[in-house]
Amino acid sequence: MRSILFFFLAAASTMAAELRPNVLIFLVDDMGVMDSSVPFLSGEDGRPKMHPLNQAYRTPQLERLAKMGTRFEQFYANSVCSPSRVSLMTGQSSARHHVTQWIDPARKNSGARGPQDWRWEGVTKDLWTLPRMLQQAGYRTIHVGKGHFGPKGKPGSDPSTTGFDVAIAGSEIGQPASYYGKDNYGIGKSKTHAVPDLDAYHGKDVFLTEACTQEMKREISVAVDAGKPFFAYMPYYALHSPFMSDPRYAPNYAGSEKSQQWKNFASLVEGMDASVGALLDHLVELGVAQDTLVIFLGDNGSDAPLGAEHGYSSSAPLRGKKGTHYEGGMRVPCIMAWGKENKQVAVQKKLLIQAGAWSREMGSILDVVPTLSNLLGVEPKQTLDGADLAPLLRGEKRDAEQAFLMHFPHEHRSSYFTVYRRGSWKLIYHYTKPAGKRCELYDLAHDPYETTNLATEKPQERDRMLAEMRTDLAAKGAQYVRAVKNDAEEILPISP
Repeated sequence: MRSILFFFLAAASTMAAELRPNVLIFLVDDMGVMDSSVPFLSGEDGRPKMHPLNQAYRTPQLERLAKMGTRFEQFYANSVCSPSRVSLMTGQSSARHHVTQWIDPARKNSGARGPQDWRWEGVTKDLWTLPRMLQQAGYRTIHVGKGHFGPKGKPGSDPSTTGFDVAIAGSEIGQPASYYGKDNYGIGKSKTHAVPDLDAYHGKDVFLTEACTQEMKREISVAVDAGKPFFAYMPYYALHSPFMSDPRYAPNYAGSEKSQQWKNFASLVEGMDASVGALLDHLVELGVAQDTLVIFLGDNGSDAPLGAEHGYSSSAPLRGKKGTHYEGGMRVPCIMAWGKENKQVAVQKKLLIQAGAWSREMGSILDVVPTLSNLLGVEPKQTLDGADLAPLLRGEKRDAEQAFLMHFPHEHRSSYFTVYRRGSWKLIYHYTKPAGKRCELYDLAHDPYETTNLATEKPQERDRMLAEMRTDLAAKGAQYVRAVKNDAEEILPISP
């Protein structure tokens, strides 16, 4: 009788473990869809097409990951980092959570016409986040790398206050003072951008990406040894400036005719790629790969040191780069896969992911929380603006057409705008331009590179998209751009 009881208890325990998969999220800073040897854009035949920039980079581990799972051609994030990072943690649009600008660690950078009450403090203890949700569900939650969830002196400057049991190397900073261990990653030299918590590597020839990789491997091992499911969040400082060469991979680009800055950037890309491979290997070595969902993302478009901001440069053939309202500023790489395919594992039956697959359906960074909450059976306490990616991972279409709203009522490379995307249509609305010139309208199905503004030629489509955008902004409680006239402030009206 006791042996039968033990058998059923053991079986129940195994089933519970299978239905509580581990999650590993890679978030790469400033990585666009062209910063990889994995093609994320399609050709005329609808299949992935290599472009010149794809051929310039070396990312064999991302090629490996793409063969293991599904990659997305049209995956969106905000065009600057802090809004995307908070959206990833909450499943909410920046228009709703109000972190609408990148967070300056020292001052409130609203811009001359930006809303003064935007959420500059970032993630606070009362904000319901993905790590808080999984922490309460019994997961060991691990953060290693860039935080940038809040300014200096606010709770969000410490990732542990956002729901992480372990928080290493993250603070209020958005970029490192140095990528070099011999520089102590800026400790003792920089008062504003030094990377914390990596004292064990100080004075050593260990690149920042590798130091964070070693820390993440160790913390995942601790979770596995303790028999706990883990949520591992690996937000790389790479590929953000300063573009310091990773000496391990610099020789691979020595013969390039591009600038030294780009060569340094390319070495950062390959160092990040090697880290992805090392962590995938670690999952296999620990025997947990088939129980681990792997998500690879960028936080905004490319900032590779190539060409003009609004032209066809670091994201070519897409237009624009980080901080802009064009596709090159908002389109990011996304690959989702199981660490090792085994369709007999219960949790992989629950979330089927096609290996080596390619989705041309639109997804966004808002979809990660809904996807994980449905997979793991945990209930979010906040309103969600995304939708479950499971149908797309199965190779199907969603039941309802999704829209993506990117609201930026501040100054940056592109300033004071909202982007609204639904179906093949994309509307860019400029708040501070003269009436009659505020809209750009593109049909991305026929003009994916945004060469022809149809706002004047297609007034019915323009006005329909404008009305939908206005309704969506109001529903999310968006904060708006202000007009300043005779010292009196008022909200700028939304009109064509």
